[in-house]
Amino acid sequence: MATVVAITIIASTACDTQSTVETTPEPPVVEANAIVEYVVDGDTIDAVIDGTEERVRLIGIDTPETKRPDTPVECFGPEATAFTESILPVGTPIRIERDTVNRDDYGRLLGYVYRAADGVFVNYESIRQGFATPLTIEPNDTHARLFVDAARAAEADDVGLWSTCG
Repeated sequence: MATVVAITIIASTACDTQSTVETTPEPPVVEANAIVEYVVDGDTIDAVIDGTEERVRLIGIDTPETKRPDTPVECFGPEATAFTESILPVGTPIRIERDTVNRDDYGRLLGYVYRAADGVFVNYESIRQGFATPLTIEPNDTHARLFVDAARAAEADDVGLWSTCG
């Protein structure tokens, strides 16, 4: 009798197609609070927030310089800028989230930037794909550990500036 019950349970479970059907999850969407107006360089963008243009410095990352007066363009700087332009083309809806300190000494808004359409965390992706290195300036350190881990992974994978710049 126990054998018949076990076979019945196995047979009914095997016929349950709903439990084996997998669906592709929808990409995460975040609510936009700004629109990309211009990419300045790899770690700085101009964005329109409530009708006002703001210069936004991405928190926690540093990309090689391309526009610092009286200094040469640094290794992988143009590539870092091109990456930011590709991930945040002009007109892209974004979400900017702040940390403890809202502005830097140059008056730029400091933010963690997410692409609204799919939730891509731009600060993280810049580091993980080898276009930036972590730069923690306390107290804005919410994602510091995540960024260090991303840099270690990029270096281990020998991608971006890790493979090009000595």
